[in-house]
Amino acid sequence: MTSGGTPSKKHPEYYENGTIPWVRSGELENGAIRDTEIKITPAGLDSSSAKIFPKGTLLIALYGATIGKLAYLDIDACTNQAVCGIFENDKVSLKYLYYFLLFHRPDLVKQGIGGAQPNISQTILKKLLVSYPVDKVEQHRIVARIEELFSELDNGVETLQKTKQQLAVYRQAVYSSVFTDDLPMHVITEYFDISGGLTKNSKRNELAIKMPYLRVANVYYNQLDLSEIKYIGVTEEEIERCTLEKDDLMFVEGNGSKSQIGRVAIWDGSIDYCLHQNHLIKGRPNGKMLPKYALYYLISSGGRKQITEVAKSTSGLYTLSTNKIRELYIPYCDLKQQQAMVDRIELRLDECTHIEQTVQLALQQAEAMRQSILKQAFEGRL
Repeated sequence: MTSGGTPSKKHPEYYENGTIPWVRSGELENGAIRDTEIKITPAGLDSSSAKIFPKGTLLIALYGATIGKLAYLDIDACTNQAVCGIFENDKVSLKYLYYFLLFHRPDLVKQGIGGAQPNISQTILKKLLVSYPVDKVEQHRIVARIEELFSELDNGVETLQKTKQQLAVYRQAVYSSVFTDDLPMHVITEYFDISGGLTKNSKRNELAIKMPYLRVANVYYNQLDLSEIKYIGVTEEEIERCTLEKDDLMFVEGNGSKSQIGRVAIWDGSIDYCLHQNHLIKGRPNGKMLPKYALYYLISSGGRKQITEVAKSTSGLYTLSTNKIRELYIPYCDLKQQQAMVDRIELRLDECTHIEQTVQLALQQAEAMRQSILKQAFEGRL
């Protein structure tokens, strides 16, 4: 085995109009590598300790988030020092070794040295004891059986992933199904007071009062992620204006993705005296419309269409503001009918959530089954 090397970054021409495939550790995804994003020139190869690994070489990532990931080359290619190439000998089939290392990956990762960027060395790899049948025909039989069972698992996982995608489409249909065209449309400001939040700047560090506040990273569609709450310096005047109250609507002002502009959720009041930054727009209910009713409409296809239309600028970019939110319209009916519609939506969403949980459990079981298959294979029980 040996690792690769990297051509000097001082010579960008090594990466221009290249012809030699260059494998990075992020491209190791437990399968065959048939192409790469980057190609280098022969001059780049000559300028470093990089070397061409032949087709069939087994690759394992040594550093960082991809530590222990595996792939095998279906092409001749180069790689850098973050990847180790393992070559076949006359004793062990590389395909057999590939699955053996896949089984032992959790153990290798545990041996990683370092903090933010843990790494496993070739020394650690070379100390790994490999159990294998002496007869290569038996090795090939074990590999074939593993791949047969993995193929069955992959088919099941593919079906489960499609089910998750279908459930996402179904959720959208549930939101949209109750809002009929015969309901009159009223401007959102009849039911919610729209306002902005705190602008972040370096001077806030000098303020004596520090309070928790919501950021864009905390607000998703009908969901809050409060796993990380930060604090910000505020003035007494800002506290009254920007403090959240239970049932406030929270709109995400901007995002790089059109589909994420105007994400909206309801503040649950779980953190006392929590404020919000200016990239989150607040909708304070006045009691004439149920916040959940408004939320579900704004998530529906009709609400999303409105939000993307008002968010679009003449330059083609998508951004929201308090004034743009004030331009939104919501279908109106009396509070009793609103509650009935909310109940209908939530009944279907509960069913959807139950199916999602079942699917997620099945996906976890599939991964556990994959490890179980490998365990049986390398204990001679497959």
